[in-house]
Amino acid sequence: MNNKHLMDYSVSQTERTYKIAGDLELHVTMTSNPHHLPLDALFIMAARINKKRSFLFVSKVLGKHIPVNPYTSLLSGTVLALLLHKALQGTQLDHKVASAIEGLIDPEKAEGAYLAIMSERLELKQPVAFIGFAETATAIGHAVYEAFGQGSRYLHTTREVIEESPTILQFEEEHSHAVAHYGYSDDPALLAEPEILVLVDDEITTGQTSINIIRDLQGKYPKKIYYVLALLDWRTADNRAQFALLEQELNVEIHVISLIQGATKVVGSSESLSTREHSSTPEVTPSGRVQISYVDGLFDHAPYAGERPYLLHSGRFGLTSTSSKELDYSISQAATGLKRMRKGTSTLCVGSGEFMYIPMRIAAEMGAGVSYQSTTRSPIHVIDREDYAVRSGDSFPSPEDEQVTHFFYNIPYGEYQEIFLFIEREASPAAMAPILRILQRRGLESLHLVFFSPQTVDWKEAEVWKLGERNQ
Repeated sequence: MNNKHLMDYSVSQTERTYKIAGDLELHVTMTSNPHHLPLDALFIMAARINKKRSFLFVSKVLGKHIPVNPYTSLLSGTVLALLLHKALQGTQLDHKVASAIEGLIDPEKAEGAYLAIMSERLELKQPVAFIGFAETATAIGHAVYEAFGQGSRYLHTTREVIEESPTILQFEEEHSHAVAHYGYSDDPALLAEPEILVLVDDEITTGQTSINIIRDLQGKYPKKIYYVLALLDWRTADNRAQFALLEQELNVEIHVISLIQGATKVVGSSESLSTREHSSTPEVTPSGRVQISYVDGLFDHAPYAGERPYLLHSGRFGLTSTSSKELDYSISQAATGLKRMRKGTSTLCVGSGEFMYIPMRIAAEMGAGVSYQSTTRSPIHVIDREDYAVRSGDSFPSPEDEQVTHFFYNIPYGEYQEIFLFIEREASPAAMAPILRILQRRGLESLHLVFFSPQTVDWKEAEVWKLGERNQ
């Protein structure tokens, strides 16, 4: 996706006006940018189909709505981990931070920077629990957690309703298209024992989501210290004052760490824009067979949902540092098997919804020429304009829950030779048909569907592959 000519902005580098769509504009005032990051390297703007909030910072590093080098996405969490480590323990990691920042800006340097930083996990002097927010921050939260060694725990919130699993936290994200968040774990000690709780999000606009979850957590697992990590922090003075009031009310400390700080002001609205989702992709006949791969033998499953279980180590049910080596091994084994199936030099790996981190890690180990992004629940206005963030898009019923609409964006016709689509839980051919029909119109040479749960259905019209199991 070519974004050399980004949205109009004023001459001042600290004040910009983004002309998003129609009469919708966003005025951004940048107040802190200690690492001298160009804003254009981090995000581009789009208009939400959401009456609660009309605009969206579309990240160019997260691997959600825009395809990126998977190592870039991993670095977006790693750099926040480095800044947190410095705040917690006073360590001077400026050279590692500089390397991570350079990797964020330059995709060619992302892999080397990430692997060098991760070759030695960061130490913790006290137990710390990390919580990533669904759905956009499930991977960045996991990447922050994975940068640390012993003493770290991780849980990402989810919008999935899993009645069989115990709920250890619940809160609401008022501005979202899906407001309810849940946290599941069999072990409340996951959040109860650590002395410090770290919340990870990709972007803070008002901070209300963080306030909501801190209230819920403090009532169940009281802490003295909270950290909130985000790439972007756009809270106003009034928003920051709400954090200060919450600190006084709960007698806690809340520290916020971000790469960039500033404030925003919205002018106009997106209500006049058409809400019709459309794609700029030519209407072509679906072509090519779908290769189906099952990697369930490489990963442990949660004891929920019967024949279609969730993955145990995705982060949805809580993780401790003892499971990191096992997960690393399973990811590498899966990547090795899928890499052998590659036939082209331009490959897109697509995660699904909250299931982002494991597909991202697999994509990173599948060789050169691999980009990564994910499907999303977020409805966004599609406008085929060079300086707009979402130029093509399609909607489809989620294969795992047909009552939920998912979208994928910015996968134009002819851009990739092959796509690997990663689905956590097996779905039937009928449930997969809508998204497969869409992807088969992308001018691909091959399309791979990768399931992470046991095979129970018969794919009669496709080649079915079974990747090797772990050594027992």
